[in-house]
Amino acid sequence: MNDYIYMTRERLLEIEKELNDLKIRGRKEIAQKIADARAHGDLSENAEYDAAKEEQGLLELRIAKLENMLARAKVIDTNSISTDEVRVLTKVKVKNLKSNNIQIYHLVSPEEADFENGKMSINSPIGRQLLGKRVGDIVRVNVPAGLIELEILEISR
Repeated sequence: MNDYIYMTRERLLEIEKELNDLKIRGRKEIAQKIADARAHGDLSENAEYDAAKEEQGLLELRIAKLENMLARAKVIDTNSISTDEVRVLTKVKVKNLKSNNIQIYHLVSPEEADFENGKMSINSPIGRQLLGKRVGDIVRVNVPAGLIELEILEISR
């Protein structure tokens, strides 16, 4: 398995914008909070200072994560994605054969997964089983609730 993070050009630009904002505005705001807290005196018992330093640590972690994502990014033009089989960045309409519920999953890199918004990781149990399948195929997936069977109804961009 490779270490690429597949994303659209739009998503790449969103990440670059967020990273730039965090490096410029975010770091400036944290530096000001730390300076304000230092002005209150004894740092050993200064909860405001401790909170600002913790916030700084979280900000730097987020910056590092975004930089890592950009370094591993592989931009895919969704218009060039074939829909003859399920691939990363395709949308898959499936029917649960037991409940007859129909769902649409947008398969994305693990870093972009957001189940509540229908973005499923290609590394999730369902995502792994769907990859490479075609319309009409039935996949069986073990999930925490048990074995489910999904029929692929449609593949789109």
